[in-house]
Amino acid sequence: MNKRSPPRPAAAPRRPRNLALDLVEALGDRIRDGRLVPGAKLPTEAAIMQEHGVSRTVVREALSKLQAAGQVRTRHGIGTFVVGPGDAAPFRITPEQLATLDDVIALLELRIGVETEAAALAAQRRSDANVERMRAALEQFAAAVASGHDAIAADFGFHLEIARATQNPHYAELVAALGESMIPRARLAAPAPVTQEALEYLERVNGEHQSILDAIARQDAEAARAAMRMHLTNSRERRRQARAQPAAAAPAVAGPAAARRPGMSPARISGAAAPAPAPTAARTRGRRAKARP
Repeated sequence: MNKRSPPRPAAAPRRPRNLALDLVEALGDRIRDGRLVPGAKLPTEAAIMQEHGVSRTVVREALSKLQAAGQVRTRHGIGTFVVGPGDAAPFRITPEQLATLDDVIALLELRIGVETEAAALAAQRRSDANVERMRAALEQFAAAVASGHDAIAADFGFHLEIARATQNPHYAELVAALGESMIPRARLAAPAPVTQEALEYLERVNGEHQSILDAIARQDAEAARAAMRMHLTNSRERRRQARAQPAAAAPAVAGPAAARRPGMSPARISGAAAPAPAPTAARTRGRRAKARP
């Protein structure tokens, strides 16, 4: 009689691949091994997209990360050129630094300080092309929501384009260094099911985005600053409420499910209330005793 082999343990869920980091590594390898020498011009965005099978958003995020690392330098209207291997360690926030709700709130506080002023500068300096790319990002966001999906890439692309519209490369480099992990929903270890409640949440988020875009498009710096501050403050307050009242947290897709407080149950993180414990016999007897005259 053949013995059945014991069932294999289920594999741990894998984090989704970060295509931008894969592209950074591929281009960085060419710079380090000399295939791309200092002064050499990188291929166009379209050529990189075709070679590596990635989107334009991924290419731009990767190039911004390489620029933040001191490996390339972009000359607007001309192209991106190799600087060198980039020995200095770039600024970055690792996934381990976003493991708790407190960590996510701290990052949102940094974003409030940086992105509110970036929005004001973008309103003053944006080009028509910047506005068109912001509008395209919001259309991609809305399309993702309409099809029942999250919209992390489009969300990040919108904020990155605002940083680019400042015409100050340091803003774009900082936002690019943060990457998609700056979007709190990106802290999910794997894509979460998008519920109706979550879709309604995402529609509200995109409405906040639209207010920011409208102010930037009409070059109203104060309104853009206020709209961005409200947008990021709302996000921070949602996380603060989830921390204070985890049982009533926002939907899983709307909040960092991987960013949990020590001891917080997955049910509480996802917004589902944990079932109440069944009454013990001792409690039942106590209630009956109180009911007697």
